[in-house]
Amino acid sequence: MIPRPFAEIAGLGVAVPSRVVTNAEFEATLDTSDQWIVERTGIRERRYAGPSDSVASLSRDAALRAMERAGITPLDLDSIVLGTASPDRLLPSTACDLQALLGAERAAAFDVSAACPGFLYAMTVAEGLIASEQSRTSLVIGAEKLTAITDMTDRSTAILFGDAAGAAIIRRTAGGPKARGILSTFIKSDGRLGDLLYRPGGGAAEPLSQAVLTARSHFIRMAGREVFKSAVLAMSDACDQALERAGVKADEIDLLIPHQANVRIIEATAKHAGMPMERVMVNVDRYGNTSSASIPLAIDQAVEEGRVRPGSLILLVSFGAGFTWASAVVRW
Repeated sequence: MIPRPFAEIAGLGVAVPSRVVTNAEFEATLDTSDQWIVERTGIRERRYAGPSDSVASLSRDAALRAMERAGITPLDLDSIVLGTASPDRLLPSTACDLQALLGAERAAAFDVSAACPGFLYAMTVAEGLIASEQSRTSLVIGAEKLTAITDMTDRSTAILFGDAAGAAIIRRTAGGPKARGILSTFIKSDGRLGDLLYRPGGGAAEPLSQAVLTARSHFIRMAGREVFKSAVLAMSDACDQALERAGVKADEIDLLIPHQANVRIIEATAKHAGMPMERVMVNVDRYGNTSSASIPLAIDQAVEEGRVRPGSLILLVSFGAGFTWASAVVRW
C-alpha cells in the first residue's frame, strides 16, 4: 500500500451568488420568524443564484480561483470530479459542461451524486485516480443551485438552503512523514434511509409531468427529526473513522470543519469528537446549507481568517441524502 499522503490540496477557490437572502424575507411568505429560524438552525442568511447563474458557471468561477492559487491552467488538469445534487441538466454531466467552459480539453470529467458529502466523495475519488496513476492533477468541485429544487412554500426546507460552489486542486505530492496532504478518507452510505430526505418525482422512475408539477414532488422533501438523529450518529462515526485511519487523536486536530447544515448538528458532532466549539468552524449563519459546496466554503473562510495555516491538521466531516456520510483528515 502506498504510504499517505500521496495527494494534496494545492489550491482552493469558492464562488457565491451576489444576492443575500435574510430570514426577514421568509416572514412575509411563511409562518416563521428570524428568531425561530436562528434558534432551530443557526442560519441568518443565505445566497441565491440569479437567472444567469448555473451550477457550471459557479463551478467555473470557483475553479478559476483554485487554479490561480495552485499556479496551473485548465490544460494541466487530467480529471474533473464534480459533486452535486442539483445538476444543471441530467445529460450530459455538469462536469462536462464545466470542462467546456474552462477549455480543459485534456481532462476526463464526470459527476458524483452523493448529496452533501459530494465534495468529500469527489475528493476521495480524485485521490484514488492519483494513487492509481490515472491522474496527476485533478479539479474537485462541490457545487449547488439548491434554490432550483427547493419548495419555497415548505417552511421545513425553504429556510435551509443556499447556492454556492467550492473547488480544490488535488495533485500528487512527494509524501513524507510530515508532508502536507490527505492523511485519510472515509465514505459510507445507507440507502435504506433514502426516503427521509429525497426528491420523489422528476427522475426516470416518475418522469416530470403535470401531475408531478401539481404535487410539487420534484422538490426536496425531508423528515427533519429523523434526519437530525441520523446525521449526528453518522458524523460522529465518520470522525472516529477518519482519525483512526490517519493515526491522529482528536486533541491533535487544529480545526474541525463539519458540513454546515444545522448548528445543533455541528455542536453535537463536536461534543462527540471532544472538540470545543472554539476549534470548530461554523459559517452556517452566513450561507445556510449549501450541500456539497459547504465544506470548501468553510475551509476557504477558515484559511482567510487565519484559523487554518500551513501545517494545520483539519478534520472534515459531512452527512447528506442517501443517506451518505464522509470524512477526511488533511494536513494543510
